[in-house]
Amino acid sequence: MDLILWRHAEAFDMREVERDLDRALTPKGERQAHRMAEWINQRIAHSTRILVSPALRCQQTAKALGKKFKTLPELAPDGNGEGLLKAARWPDSSEPVLIVGHQPTLGLVAAYLLSDQPQPWTIKKGAVWWIRSRNREDAEQVILQAVQAPDHL
Repeated sequence: MDLILWRHAEAFDMREVERDLDRALTPKGERQAHRMAEWINQRIAHSTRILVSPALRCQQTAKALGKKFKTLPELAPDGNGEGLLKAARWPDSSEPVLIVGHQPTLGLVAAYLLSDQPQPWTIKKGAVWWIRSRNREDAEQVILQAVQAPDHL
């Protein structure tokens, strides 16, 4: 199974809005989202399920893909890694899953899957961590398939 963790692109600060969920992408964030979406679209399977936080900045980031997606409340900024992995059906999903979400949850999930420890790893704004689960010789393996940041595209 492929699990692609995509942190939302750069957003305006809280002082610009009343609710955290209403924070929009900055012009730089819009450029980041479009560059990363182009990179992702060249690599993901057509069957990829796209799951997105209800936060405006995540919705805008996901829309850059130009594909249908499902909004899940458990992916909101106050969500947790357990809810994210359950929504993705890790590691048993029959199709790849792309999650557009937030720190610190994405970093905690990446750390847990790759090191078996829920450590506070940081995923940069707009960046993607592509993690793969596979079975080799009757053993489950977790592989870091790719890491890409929008400022390197």
